[in-house]
Amino acid sequence: MKIAIVYNRESQAVINLFGTQNREKYGLETIKNIKDALVAGGHQVKTFEGDKNIIAKLEEFMPSVISGERPGLVFNLSYGIQGKGRYMHIPGILEMLGVPYVGSGPETHALALDKVVTKMILIQKGLPTPKFTVMDKPDSPVQDHLNYPLIVKPKDEAVSFGLKIVHNEEELREGVKTIYDTFNSPTLVEEYIEGREINVGLLGNNPVEALPPVELVFGEGEQIYTYEDKKNKSGRTVEKVCPAPLSEKQTKQIQQLAIDTFKAIGCYDSARVDFRIDKEGNPYILEVNSMASLGADGSFVFAAAKSGLNYTDLMNRLIDITCERYFGPYFLGDNTGDEQINESIQLFHAITQNRDKIEADLKTWTNLSSKTEDPVGLSTVRRRLEDRCKKLGLRAVEEFSNGRSAWTWETKAGYKDGALFVLPIDIPGERTGFPIPFRTEQEWIFGEGVASSRGGLVTLLSALNALKEQKLLPKKKIGIFFYSDEGRGMRYSSATLRKAAQEASQVIVMQPGFLGGKVSDQRRGSKKYSVTVEGDPLRVGKHQKQVDVLTYFIQQAEKLQEISSSDKKLTVAVQDVHSERYSVLLPHRVHATVVITFLDELLADEAEVQLRETFKGNTQGMKSFVEKIEERPPLIRKKNNPIIKQLKEISNDWNIPFGVESSLLSTAAGEVSKRKPVLCGLAPSSKGLYTPNEAIHRQELIQRTLLIAQFLKEQES
Repeated sequence: MKIAIVYNRESQAVINLFGTQNREKYGLETIKNIKDALVAGGHQVKTFEGDKNIIAKLEEFMPSVISGERPGLVFNLSYGIQGKGRYMHIPGILEMLGVPYVGSGPETHALALDKVVTKMILIQKGLPTPKFTVMDKPDSPVQDHLNYPLIVKPKDEAVSFGLKIVHNEEELREGVKTIYDTFNSPTLVEEYIEGREINVGLLGNNPVEALPPVELVFGEGEQIYTYEDKKNKSGRTVEKVCPAPLSEKQTKQIQQLAIDTFKAIGCYDSARVDFRIDKEGNPYILEVNSMASLGADGSFVFAAAKSGLNYTDLMNRLIDITCERYFGPYFLGDNTGDEQINESIQLFHAITQNRDKIEADLKTWTNLSSKTEDPVGLSTVRRRLEDRCKKLGLRAVEEFSNGRSAWTWETKAGYKDGALFVLPIDIPGERTGFPIPFRTEQEWIFGEGVASSRGGLVTLLSALNALKEQKLLPKKKIGIFFYSDEGRGMRYSSATLRKAAQEASQVIVMQPGFLGGKVSDQRRGSKKYSVTVEGDPLRVGKHQKQVDVLTYFIQQAEKLQEISSSDKKLTVAVQDVHSERYSVLLPHRVHATVVITFLDELLADEAEVQLRETFKGNTQGMKSFVEKIEERPPLIRKKNNPIIKQLKEISNDWNIPFGVESSLLSTAAGEVSKRKPVLCGLAPSSKGLYTPNEAIHRQELIQRTLLIAQFLKEQES
């Protein structure tokens, strides 16, 4: 599980610094100890300062999760940077972001930090606490119902800041003045309870467990736990005794009072309640620490150790308690006794718990350049992919590989009558300049070819790897067909694919899908033509009846728009144009690429005839040449596609978005026999496809991996 430890120590990254500055800090050693403990518990852990940059850092560290997957968790150690509500800042932000966290919520911290409000709640609940009053300023009137000696402390500070015993009005006003000058805060004044000081740590939620009471033995000097004592600056050692030497009755009484206080303030997960017990044995609640110190020398950790929880166990117990609070006591992963369900759950965990590895793998593949026109890059990617296939236990199928642009691999069970996955390894398009660097955002992953090639590649490899980990892969009938001429319209690999697809019972093309989990069961076909028009080189500005070549081409190209029909799902478009000329003369040659996209092949043939007629070259001095350079068949929607039916059922079971949509783009899916069940677009959805800003949906990288793994798990062995 991903755990972010959030604390405040050095950073003051806020818009402005003003107001009450935080004086509480966790030591670096304690932060390291907590991190080491969580890592030892099998978690992936990073530490972050709790400043204004925390949202961006958590977005990068904790991407959105899929249903059933535990989201990242924050181990909250943040005391805040400034302001009277500083304890609440990080919990409030986390609640806004929807990120679970260890510890109490902002409303509880607000109550616990305000000692006066805490005492009022205790009184309202009938829980014992010393008599008190509040002095706003040093010259505020002194209440006569309180008996000296008294304790003074800031109304809303912690760690015993400003804590002092006063014995008369002069000392009282002096103490209030010090607090007022130092903290600009009202002073809580309460009767000093002479006797013993006891701390009770609390762990859990339902039920809440009270740890063994800890007594603080002060030795010489004032019998209170000062800030100097806590920071080892007082010159004396405060001894901790656990369990505190109390009678069984007293122990149960004080533990129950601690639990009642925990519930009254609305604490979660852990806290510490501080008591004084007078000479007659009567307990009084002093305050609630909603963020009990997790330092190794703190009384909370000390008590936990006495109850059998070492430091590593305690930190991981806090994670378990928090997860139970958020996700319930029975979370996905329990052994159900049903082998099929357990296999599915194990696959789920094999994928979701390796999210970082999957994204790291995607980065590695994306940083390998393999444009269609780059034979060196393509060779590198091909060899790397073949190595991965071997590690997965797959074997090459020479019969369906042409050695140049198409290669087929299969599991030990073969793929005959099984599933064949088709994916490109080249990145289409002519791109200049430096490659677009790989980068992740909360919702999207960017990089050159990350959608057109790498997203589908890594999704499939990750699903196969999860099956291998569960020892399911060798028994499944699975084939992989990868090719390197997508940018050339599969000019050289299409014939090999048609033969390879005949062996499979179903074919899935790993092209990017559409947002909302949509796949494609229908795609237009395309025909691409090279059009060349040649004529005489004419002078600029010379009066002449003869039309120049470029003007002629523009006039004829405008006529192509009349062939297109949205109702017939037929489009004729000019994709690119460039001209040739001599010096200052007008162009004498125009080269253009014209594409026809279609669903009905008869309509496409008619459009081709019209295209050739349009550029027949009847104009004086003109010569036109039209050559077909690429042809890709359409994928036609079929009723009751069994692949869609099965994927939809799996998506419903795992609460994964799923839908079907028609696409304008041609893919390898059109090369498969119309009698064969085919699906396209099972790779993660994309935006900016075939552009420098190409990206895949980050969450769908995991969703589609899980969907493919569960789909293949259900295939007959």
